[in-house]
Parts: sequence; C-alpha cells; structure tokens
Amino acid sequence: MKPFLNFCALCCFIGIFRLPIEYYTFLRILISIGALLVLYNTLSFKQHYLSIIFLVILILFNPVFPIYLYRKSLWIPIDTITGILFLLINFLEKLIHKKEEEITEEPLEHSIPIHQRTVTRDRIVNPKKTKEEKT
Repeated sequence: MKPFLNFCALCCFIGIFRLPIEYYTFLRILISIGALLVLYNTLSFKQHYLSIIFLVILILFNPVFPIYLYRKSLWIPIDTITGILFLLINFLEKLIHKKEEEITEEPLEHSIPIHQRTVTRDRIVNPKKTKEEKT
C-alpha cells in the first residue's frame, strides 16, 4: 500500500502543471481509490480525524459526481495539500507499524512458559491445624 500512496502523492504533485483533461480524470479515479483505502484503514484503527479528512478528499475527487472548480488556481493548493496528506499517511503508517512491533516484541521476551506459571485459584486451603501447630 505504501508504493500506491507514494504514487498518489506523486500524481497529485504532477497535477499542478497544465495537462490534458484525461490526466485529471485519471487523477480523480486514482485519488478516489487511494482515499477509499486510507479511509478504510483509518476507520479500522479508529482514527476519526484522519478519516474525516480523507472523506472530504474522496468527495472532492470523486469521478462519479465530479466537482468542477473551473479555475486552475483553486486546484493547485488542493492538489498540493492532498499530495502532502498522502505522504503524511505513509509516514504515520511507518511509525504505527514500528510502535506495534516494539509492543509485540517486549511481552514475548519477558513471558513465562505456561507450565511454569502458578495458578492461584487452584490452591486448597486446609482449615485444620497441622500436628506441629497443635503442640
């Protein structure tokens, strides 16, 4: 998924230049697919702020009901910010995976094998006094 998000960001940065309308149709389709993937991942990790941002990107770049802003000067900052957001998601994904690896590695090193663990609920308490305690 990382190379795809990098490709989405690169295409957004290329979209800044004056290109034929076919490229912008391709860009709408590509960014919509990328925003759907990021939206699914952010919702599964319960990152609601990022999911709202990428929902707005999905609505803005959707190819089914396109939103036309008619001026290139309006699309340049939108393309730039969208490209930066895709790169940011890529960077955040790396940090999240590193933290998950660190968290999963630590308990494995310090865990005690099952056969060496003592279970406290299975102890039997004898209420009778032993012979030594009686004398």
